[in-house]
Amino acid sequence: MVAGARGGCALAGGAHRGLLALLLLVSAPLRLQAEELGDGCGHIVTYQDSGTMTSKNYPGTYPNHTVCEKTITVPKGKRLILRLGDLDIESQTCASDYLLFTSNSHQYGPYCGSMNVPKELLLNTSEVTVRFESGSHISGRGFLLTYASSDHPDLITCLERANHYLMTEYSKFCPAGCKDIAGDISGNVVDGYRDTSLLCKAAIHAGIIADELGGQISVLQLKGISRYEGVLANGVLSRDGSLSEKRFLFTSNGCSKSLTLDSDRQITASSSWQWVNEIGEQVLWSPGQARLQDQGPSWASGDSSKNHRREWLEIDLGEKKIITGIRTTGSTQSHFNFYVKSFVMNFKNNNSKWRTYKGIVNNEEKVFQGNFNFRDPVRNNFIPPIVARFVRVVPKKWHQRIALKVELIGCQITQGNDSLVWRKTSPNSVGSTKREDEAITKVIPSEEMPARINVTMVVVPLALLLVLLSVGIGIFAVLRRKRKKGHPNGSAKSQKRDCWKQIKYPFARHQSAEFTISYDNEKEMTQKLDLITSDMITSSLS
Repeated sequence: MVAGARGGCALAGGAHRGLLALLLLVSAPLRLQAEELGDGCGHIVTYQDSGTMTSKNYPGTYPNHTVCEKTITVPKGKRLILRLGDLDIESQTCASDYLLFTSNSHQYGPYCGSMNVPKELLLNTSEVTVRFESGSHISGRGFLLTYASSDHPDLITCLERANHYLMTEYSKFCPAGCKDIAGDISGNVVDGYRDTSLLCKAAIHAGIIADELGGQISVLQLKGISRYEGVLANGVLSRDGSLSEKRFLFTSNGCSKSLTLDSDRQITASSSWQWVNEIGEQVLWSPGQARLQDQGPSWASGDSSKNHRREWLEIDLGEKKIITGIRTTGSTQSHFNFYVKSFVMNFKNNNSKWRTYKGIVNNEEKVFQGNFNFRDPVRNNFIPPIVARFVRVVPKKWHQRIALKVELIGCQITQGNDSLVWRKTSPNSVGSTKREDEAITKVIPSEEMPARINVTMVVVPLALLLVLLSVGIGIFAVLRRKRKKGHPNGSAKSQKRDCWKQIKYPFARHQSAEFTISYDNEKEMTQKLDLITSDMITSSLS
């Protein structure tokens, strides 16, 4: 009887170890794959119908032994357009380093080395999986890819420059995500941009498109000028540029005029600073001095500490207007190095509550990049525009003391430009709220985030684990029943005690998960099974 019990126990122990080994064998590569997918991806920005994607470190050398896999989509019923702005993969055979596009019915690639790679692919699908894999290599930038739906056949990449085109006037579609792509621009929205500038980055700088959205641009090429002045605008810093043969300007909607303020009473603030000068005179840095075009010091807040109550500068435009942008400076006084580093915008109309301007994609308050010194103007554009009578600039971070001069950019509301206001047409569109006097900043739900883990990589291993666990439980139950039938004189309690005498602590416990297994035989006591991993095995027999 004892020998039989020992044999049954050994068989059960062997089944346990075999089951664990099988679990580890199946789950390990899946776990490894889940960790590796995506670690070779670089800059990724996706929106509803366009986006940009690069390999890691682009335009630097991509890392060894990495995988980047990303599924990109456009709205159903549309075809997907892929444009390769750059492909520099060291391998000549595509055995270990390659770029591959896969849809449900077709495969495009793999591409690598010096092979002839199409610059544009028009797919018969709205979804494709991009896979970039690297082995051991010495050099190579990797890839830069842009995509859009078939609604935008004039799609260009983030690397296109104005001097790539000979036409005097043309229109192109810029994808989302070109703001942080390496490459310089020179100039500004007023004087124009040097023709060596990146088109899409310049369009973001000019406030023609938002980086998170992309959009259509209309370009006009003109004769170059002797010098291009660089400025900071919309988070993009343009550089000073020298003489060029050509320059380009963007054709806009015309709603970019200065919204003048006729009276000091149109500008109010939460507080103002009173300064006593060298001869004992009090100098008030009042909100009426906050006009950008006025000479002299700016408005400054009364408290310079970083933990004081929320300060603001409020502007009353007299009536509801379309506000497409804002220009700001700091104190403009060399002896007072005060400026606002970042801010948010609040707005309202008559008899309505204050609202905060929010980002188009993430539905969070949008923080605008402010000034980096007390002197130079910085411009930020509102896409979509604000439609309101009252606006407040609310500083978030500042240098030494809050100090501001501002200029609002926009236009009157007329029948000709009411198309600038984004109406709410569907649950997924940007639009105004139900109240007529409230402005528009309703957000669009974002597409799949670049860093999101593929659900399949989690579900498949879990499903396999559950199936294998069920099989193991069944095997264990059958073995127990066979032992009971083969030794009718032995009780379940005695068999249990004899079995576990043979194996003392067969496994060291580390983060074990405990399951209770019930059997049909009412006389059988409830058993407990501990799941472990292979590196926890410390077999020892008593």
